[in-house]
Amino acid sequence: MQELSVRHLLGIKDITPQDIQLIFETADNFKDVLNRPIKKVPSLRDITIANVFFENSTRTRLSFELAEKRLSADVINFSSSSSSVKKGETLLDTVNNILAMKVDMIVMRHSSPGAPHFLSKHIPANIVNAGDGTHEHPTQALLDSFSIRERLGEVAGKKVVIIGDILHSRVALSNIFALQKQGAEVMVCGPSTLLPKYIKQLGVKVELDVRKALAWCDVANVLRIQLERQQMKYFPSLREYTLYYGIDKKMLDSLDKEIVLMHPGPINRGVELSSDAADSHHSIILNQVENGVAIRMAVLYLLAQKG
Repeated sequence: MQELSVRHLLGIKDITPQDIQLIFETADNFKDVLNRPIKKVPSLRDITIANVFFENSTRTRLSFELAEKRLSADVINFSSSSSSVKKGETLLDTVNNILAMKVDMIVMRHSSPGAPHFLSKHIPANIVNAGDGTHEHPTQALLDSFSIRERLGEVAGKKVVIIGDILHSRVALSNIFALQKQGAEVMVCGPSTLLPKYIKQLGVKVELDVRKALAWCDVANVLRIQLERQQMKYFPSLREYTLYYGIDKKMLDSLDKEIVLMHPGPINRGVELSSDAADSHHSIILNQVENGVAIRMAVLYLLAQKG
């Protein structure tokens, strides 16, 4: 059986194109399982997984929890808001206490970039990064690419634009790495204040006009404005942002080709996407949610083989 080249999934930067293919092929099998009447397999029956979330999350945490339960793993959930972290306990102490309960794998979200990498050097359990600050969110990028592959047949050669708040988005960075490793062309589009200074060094095209970006692309991955991560004002108002960067169905219908519309969620309806665009035939947003469970099952299953 093929194996991943890594013991942890810390970021897309650390994995190979072969790893991505292996995860996709494994996810194909698990997607079949998810569509059966009995949606469970005993693959991780002897494995205990802790979901350790130091930042709020609904979709990612539920998706991981469902993936773990579909694989028959034992699951414990840890949320920092109701824990001893509030009393000053360090990250390493918190995790070591969890490991003392004989946990095999940790799925972790943290507001500090690099937190999962730090832990991977100090603890024996496998670690899956479920988002670290504004750095990476590898399983989101994998499920996004998997969804493009499902709709368009392959990722190689496709033109993908990522639109919106690139500066504060861990999804954008992971997606850029994942798409480039699979041979896609990548463009970013948004107000210049929301584009990082280093963005061109990543080998992506930059476009400030959303209509030109949509005319260029095969796939548009639209990000929400991350107001909770912004320490200052990057644009005059949400209304103005919507005026220049909001996408509606009329705009999509005016293109002389079909494009695929994606969003990692949650959508700010009426800001970056209108409801008629989000619910249109262009959109694969709900497919992304479904594929998220299959991709996370594949990642957990493959990492468990690495022990």
